[in-house]
Amino acid sequence: MDREDGRFVSAVVVAAGQGTRMGMDINKQYLNISGKPVLARTLEAFEFTEEIKEIILVVNEKDIIYCKQKIVEKYRFTKVKALVCGGETRQISVYRGLCEVAPGCDIVLIHDGARPFVSENEILSCIDTAYEFGACTIATPVKDTIKLADSELCISKTLDRSMLWAVQTPQAFLHSLIMAAHRKALEDTFNGTDDAMLVERMDVRVKLVKGSYDNIKITTKEDIKLAEIIAERNEDIT
Repeated sequence: MDREDGRFVSAVVVAAGQGTRMGMDINKQYLNISGKPVLARTLEAFEFTEEIKEIILVVNEKDIIYCKQKIVEKYRFTKVKALVCGGETRQISVYRGLCEVAPGCDIVLIHDGARPFVSENEILSCIDTAYEFGACTIATPVKDTIKLADSELCISKTLDRSMLWAVQTPQAFLHSLIMAAHRKALEDTFNGTDDAMLVERMDVRVKLVKGSYDNIKITTKEDIKLAEIIAERNEDIT
C-alpha cells in the first residue's frame, strides 16, 4: 500500500500504570534497560517511523513532570504533542489519549509504553493493515499447549493451538472506529482487556498481524532480565 497519500497517522502510547507487580518504588516504564529507560526505547520506535506524525503520551498524573523532563525533553522526542493524565483503568487512559489526537486523524495506533522492542516494520504493517481492514493488532502464534480449566481446576478441554494467538500491541484502527468503540463501551459501562475487544463487540472483524516474540511487555522482574538480553542482541546487530 502506498503510504505517500497524505493521510495522518497518530500514536497513543499508554504508560500510566504504576507497576505494582514489580514490587518496586519506580514505575516500570522508567526502569533502565541497558542504560536507557523502557519508555524512551518505546517512544524511539514511533519517533523514528516517518509515517507517525504525532505521539500522544498518557502517563500517571504524578509522573507528568518527571516524564516531561527525564524522557521527552532529555531524549528530544519532538513528535510528542501532548502528555495526558491517565485514568483509573487502562481503558480510560486510552480514551483520554484518543481525545487528544489531532483533528482529521485517519489512523491511530495504540501501544503499551512497557513494550520497548516494537519494530518499525511492525508499526508499518499495522498502519497498512488498518488502512485496508479498519482494525488490526500485532500478535504471535501460541507456542504452548493451552488447556481450558473448569471451576475445580480440572482440564475440561484442550484448545487447538493452531487457532490461538497471543495478542500484543500496537493495535491500529481507523480513528473514527476506535472512538465509536470507546464511546459505546463507556455508555455500556463495559471494560475490555484491550482495545481490539471494544471493536469486536461492535461486530467489526479485527485482523491479526504476525509480530515478534521479542515484543515483550515489561511486567515482572524476570522480564527485565529478558529485556536486557534482547536489547544487547539488538545493539550487536546494529
